[in-house]
Amino acid sequence: MKEELWFDRAKNNVRDLLWRRESQKLKALLMGRNLSDGLLAKLIIYVLLSIVAYLYLQPLLYMITTMLKTVSDLLDPSVKWIPRVVTWENLTKAYEGLQYPEALRNTAVIALTCSLVQVLICSMTGYALARLAIPFKGLFTALVLLTFLIPPQVIIIPLYVIFSKLGLLNSLFVFLVPAIFGQGLKGALFILIFRQFFKSQPPSLEEAAKLDGASAARLYFRIMLPLAQSACLVVFLFSFIWYWNMYYEPSMFLAKGFTPLSIRLDNLEEVLNPSLLSSQESVNNPVTEGTKMAAAFLIIFPPMLIFMFLQRWFITGIERTGIVE
Repeated sequence: MKEELWFDRAKNNVRDLLWRRESQKLKALLMGRNLSDGLLAKLIIYVLLSIVAYLYLQPLLYMITTMLKTVSDLLDPSVKWIPRVVTWENLTKAYEGLQYPEALRNTAVIALTCSLVQVLICSMTGYALARLAIPFKGLFTALVLLTFLIPPQVIIIPLYVIFSKLGLLNSLFVFLVPAIFGQGLKGALFILIFRQFFKSQPPSLEEAAKLDGASAARLYFRIMLPLAQSACLVVFLFSFIWYWNMYYEPSMFLAKGFTPLSIRLDNLEEVLNPSLLSSQESVNNPVTEGTKMAAAFLIIFPPMLIFMFLQRWFITGIERTGIVE
């Protein structure tokens, strides 16, 4: 009798132990040891990422579907996402209305030239503020921050007068000259990015080079600048996108001849329908909505293509430059 009772207790203990092990395995399978393990945790992460991705991609999807609609689909309220008939006529009209090859060349020249100049000048300024022993370095850093806080609309009239007297209006130099002096589009932010990056580098690199007799310029170009490739890529992409999308400065400094894509998009309605003189009619005209979306897609397509190829290095560069801090 005692042996049977002992055997039943042992069997129950073994059963409880096996049940606990199975429950722990199931819990580990669902939740995981940390947030990145487990089926349930991964499912939650994927659902959240899908929602965020949809919020970001929804305007782009709307743009693509609208530019592929015919006029009848645009006027039909029942057609929202999928057009009944796919047409490429809107892309053709936008291509011709924007004078796309010329406008693309103007925009690319402005964005590429000024971005490369900003990378070089801002990296040199950031290195000087971070590593060189110069007098009033704290004051210069404060002035850089001050220029970052001043809105461009405040100084647009003095800049226009200066460029007009120098004969630089309607040319690339209205953007190139400020970039050369570190005051281009968001130049103060780029200086601070390079300053943060160079401050994080170990001083032993400079000490070893100085013992070998390297000057400050040689130290910068041969050691520090190659190390700052990730920061240079981040600054270049930021600068390129901002120069590509800028509208306020070109509308003030450039005439109709040398205009980027952003200005051509603003004047697209006049090219398509010169008879529409009222701005309210122009905005609410559904007939040209597909063409406007096609023009917007043509403008954002080159930066999207560049980011698709450079996104891995771009994300790595952001982590290394200390922007996430």
